[in-house]
Amino acid sequence: MQLFSRVPNGQLKILGYCVLLLACAEPAYAQATLKLSSSAFAPDSAIPKQHTCEGKDYSPALTWTGVPPSAKTLALIVDDPDAPRGTFVHWVVYNLPASIRQLDQNVAKAPTIAGGGQQGRNGFGRDGYRGPCPPPGPTHHYHFRLYALDTSLKLAPGATAAEVEAATKGHVLASAELVGTYRG
Repeated sequence: MQLFSRVPNGQLKILGYCVLLLACAEPAYAQATLKLSSSAFAPDSAIPKQHTCEGKDYSPALTWTGVPPSAKTLALIVDDPDAPRGTFVHWVVYNLPASIRQLDQNVAKAPTIAGGGQQGRNGFGRDGYRGPCPPPGPTHHYHFRLYALDTSLKLAPGATAAEVEAATKGHVLASAELVGTYRG
């Protein structure tokens, strides 16, 4: 980029303030934006039956990009704020290594995840994923929220969504959300 130009009297004319402000140069890396997606469903669209209690109840495959370099772990909470008795939790994952960029379909319903990470208690009182299972009626919205954290969470096995959310306070570097729908 040309910053200076000679004018007829031989003086230099500054064409910009980039040198003084360092504002024109692109940073060596761009600010990361955490993005969460699933090969099973598009944002704001129906979650396939195989990922629900009416199907095989498999957790959907999830992938993400844009994890900040300083992140140490990831946490994932899936809930349904449209449940008749208030928000219902379907999946709690925490202390997932920040180097992991995906969860495959049908993560084992166990306290730990192969490759690292822990699963907490869902609203059914079990470890791992339990998919949509709404009563007949209006469409429900399932919020998959991923958090990049600057620390590992000091939580006992089987932590609840409320415990994970409380432990993340002050440690969230970035977050992303994916919403899927299902109607009973």
